[in-house]
Amino acid sequence: MQNPINSVLLFAILCASSVLGFFVHPRLPERHRSAQSIALVQLAISLLVTFTAIVLGLLTTSVKDGFDTAYNARGEYAAQLAQMDRCLSDYGPETTPMRAQLKSYVAAVIASTWPDEPPPVGVTYPNTSDMPLTGEVPVLSDIMNGVGLETRSLEPKDSLHQKLLAACIEQYHDLIQARWKVIEGVHGSISAPFYWVLVFWLALLFGTFCLTAPPNPLVVTVIALCALSITVVVFVILDLDEPYGGLFGVPSTSMRNALADMMR
Repeated sequence: MQNPINSVLLFAILCASSVLGFFVHPRLPERHRSAQSIALVQLAISLLVTFTAIVLGLLTTSVKDGFDTAYNARGEYAAQLAQMDRCLSDYGPETTPMRAQLKSYVAAVIASTWPDEPPPVGVTYPNTSDMPLTGEVPVLSDIMNGVGLETRSLEPKDSLHQKLLAACIEQYHDLIQARWKVIEGVHGSISAPFYWVLVFWLALLFGTFCLTAPPNPLVVTVIALCALSITVVVFVILDLDEPYGGLFGVPSTSMRNALADMMR
């Protein structure tokens, strides 16, 4: 949904609707510009402005909550990966192949989710050029499933290793839950039809603004600044609605810290 062109187009639409309002204003019959008519129009504008403020406020709160949820889920997931690696390390050297797969998995996630950042070094991982930023990836799913199968196939030699294996299996279950929380928590909540309905609503509002005032420099400047402000607000809402990518995307710091901990 997020695209800089959408924001530029929104600003252009708001400006165009304002120009249309300025064009219609001097051509209105005198009876339509009476004090009573202007008062009614201003009341309607106040109502629209109030609804617009409520809608934009609710959208901002909703997408911010979604972004925070995705941010926290990513941090929790990174912690679970590091804990899984530590549990396997505590079990013994026989888990070295599993730990290597886990490192490969983390490196591939970093390279595929943040392709514009420097790729991980010091570890081999699958080709990520065709992998999406978010969602389920079969190659990565197979790696994670392989780690689980090999963990369950371990044969403890004593009671200590039995306890460690039980802890690793439990940790793996928590890891899978955290993984799916990340995968399922990145879907945008603002659909394209809703966005264009909102754009149409804002265009009507700006067109109505300009029906009640002549296009002098002060009015034009204020309308332009309002259009720019609304455009920026909508841009931020759309950007936060997509936690990965964009200006306010979830950073890769937690995953890189987890990989660094595994590499020690």
